[in-house]
Amino acid sequence: MLNQRIHKGPIDAITCKALYTLNEDSLLWQINAKFSSLDLNVYFPNGSEENVTESIKVTVLDCDTVGQAKEKIVQKFFIKKGYNWGFPLHDTGLVLHHGQLQKQLSDIDNTSVVLENGIIKLNTLKHYKIEDGVTVKVIIQKNCDVQDLENSSKYYHLVLPSSQGSEQIEGEENQGKHKFQVKELYLTKLLSTKVAIHSSVEKLFRSIWTIPTNKPPTAVKYFFDLLDSQAEIKKITDLDVLHIWKTNSLPLRFWVNILKNPQFVFDLKKTHLLESCLSVIAQAFMDSFSISEQHLGKSSPTNKLLYAKDIPMFKEEVKNYYKGIRDAPPVSSAELNEFLMAESKKHENEFKEDVALLELYKYIKRYHQVVLDMLEKEPGFEDEQKQLLDITALMEDKKKCMWN
Repeated sequence: MLNQRIHKGPIDAITCKALYTLNEDSLLWQINAKFSSLDLNVYFPNGSEENVTESIKVTVLDCDTVGQAKEKIVQKFFIKKGYNWGFPLHDTGLVLHHGQLQKQLSDIDNTSVVLENGIIKLNTLKHYKIEDGVTVKVIIQKNCDVQDLENSSKYYHLVLPSSQGSEQIEGEENQGKHKFQVKELYLTKLLSTKVAIHSSVEKLFRSIWTIPTNKPPTAVKYFFDLLDSQAEIKKITDLDVLHIWKTNSLPLRFWVNILKNPQFVFDLKKTHLLESCLSVIAQAFMDSFSISEQHLGKSSPTNKLLYAKDIPMFKEEVKNYYKGIRDAPPVSSAELNEFLMAESKKHENEFKEDVALLELYKYIKRYHQVVLDMLEKEPGFEDEQKQLLDITALMEDKKKCMWN
């Protein structure tokens, strides 16, 4: 959803800034030109034969470079076919068919506009006067594309180098005025993207902090109860401390990492532009778990202002989430063992358990005496203390049996 929104508007191929974004730093605020969408009928080669498959309709923008159009074409191929286009982009070419005429498209060719200082404007679909509904054929050709365009000083796309340089304003006062101008004049552009994807963001957040069928995940319930018991043992009565413990252990340590790095879970490419937007969403998620109140003004960062009205509601939902877990029936040791055994069974052929156990043992050995002392001090850990001593003895016996 977020990626689709970003690519609905112009993206500068050199600066990697976009009209539709959540992040002020990646906002293409200089662009004034109008843009329109085009539908291309794209044909792909059928293996090594000259014949081609049926056409795939791909929506692009007339301000897209040829390289950007290729990326959208390849992405649509993956969506329609369910597998990746098997050639790198720099070995993939596009040929425009117009009646009997054929013309190969390229980011740079002898028709490209060259400025007085020698900087070359990348060719766009509008440059080639491509109209809606035209036919484009994909060809395989070695090194038919310009590489390393991002942040290159030799080329420009949507923003003239002079406009790009206007962002670098000397003096703290001028920089402050410039930033304020961006917030005032272009916050609506950031808000339009936020509104477009807000239902998906809400659904994502609530899928994380909503307890399914009023039964929290076994591991989460057991761990949070452990933190509650430790607070009682340490005579900690400040509920904010428990909130911080739980927040640091699960939402901030695990979920924020997934929100910022979806490529850990999904087969997707995380671009700099996507990363900048995900950081704003992750910040809103973190603010939802924060116990401190936000005091925002016109000079506050736009990523804070975007979700300022939503955070109080999210915070209430987070409180209900923690309360729901605390009020749920406790998990017994037998239930936990059954759950862990079931999880291990699911993934028994995916990991080398002996390697993982050896790495854990290295850590235990390093802090063996510290862990042992803590277990001796805490009541109710006699079994764990015995298990630690048994494991240590077992590993030491194995070391004696190993070849030197």
